Amino acid sequence: MTTWADLLAGATAQLTAAGVDSPAADARWLAEAVAGKRPHPRDTPPPAQRELFAAYLARRAAREPLQHITGRMYFRYLELVSTPDALIVRPETEIVAECAIAHVRACVAAQNCGNAASLKNDDAAAARSRAAATAAGPLVVDLGTGSGAIALSIATEVPAARVIGVDADPQALQLAATNNARYGSPVTFLHHDVAEPLPELDHAASVVVANPPYIPPDTPVSVEVRADPARALWGGGAEGLDLPKLFVARAAQLLRGGGILVLEHAETQSAALREYARSLGFTRAATGRDLAGRERFLEAEYGHM
Repeated sequence: MTTWADLLAGATAQLTAAGVDSPAADARWLAEAVAGKRPHPRDTPPPAQRELFAAYLARRAAREPLQHITGRMYFRYLELVSTPDALIVRPETEIVAECAIAHVRACVAAQNCGNAASLKNDDAAAARSRAAATAAGPLVVDLGTGSGAIALSIATEVPAARVIGVDADPQALQLAATNNARYGSPVTFLHHDVAEPLPELDHAASVVVANPPYIPPDTPVSVEVRADPARALWGGGAEGLDLPKLFVARAAQLLRGGGILVLEHAETQSAALREYARSLGFTRAATGRDLAGRERFLEAEYGHM
């Protein structure tokens, strides 16, 4: 009788031949998705599971992403639904979320999430309104929320925060709403193009976080990455900076004085985005690194406290 050990050995060989980067790990992930648990190597799978495993394996050998095959992806402490409608979450984005979460937690602890009253041209009524909003919990805006992974991580890990996820794509927002329902988080999702102003949120946010499209043109990407929506990948312009700069500019509109922007970018874009942020009134602009030591995100403070 064919055991799971036999199936996994054959699957690993098949995925290796197909050029999959992590064939053994991928084979195990597919087996767990089929069996509903980690199968014992000496167990004999029933025919239905063998057929489903073979079907999944053929799709993975064709380089369809694991997350699309199983309909699941993992981000920090969350298990999320994955579809081709939104970007598949990746480990480097967890570092971006972690940085944003640290700022939100510090904001909650200090109960001082940017001083709305200090902003120029801010009338007293608006200042009082924003101060009341701060008392209710810091406002966090996730620009280009996609699947909602970052927004949901912040909402579940810092329950005191008020989180808004913004995206121009209705299908991505539908996926984000599905993921939100899994955790019952009070995240608000807005169907809105980041290219357009959000006057109702002017200088109201304590933290803005974003994983914008940023890949420069002609950058080689894997077959799996090409399965993501093209609109979520390419940054535009000669260096892929058009959309990252747009997101920085929108963050400058949304943040209170002393508010923080955390924005993922390509490792070749760090200096240009620091300079651009400073030109828009960010008084501190630094670059964060991923676990491999690559410069992968902008961390910038808007205005003065």
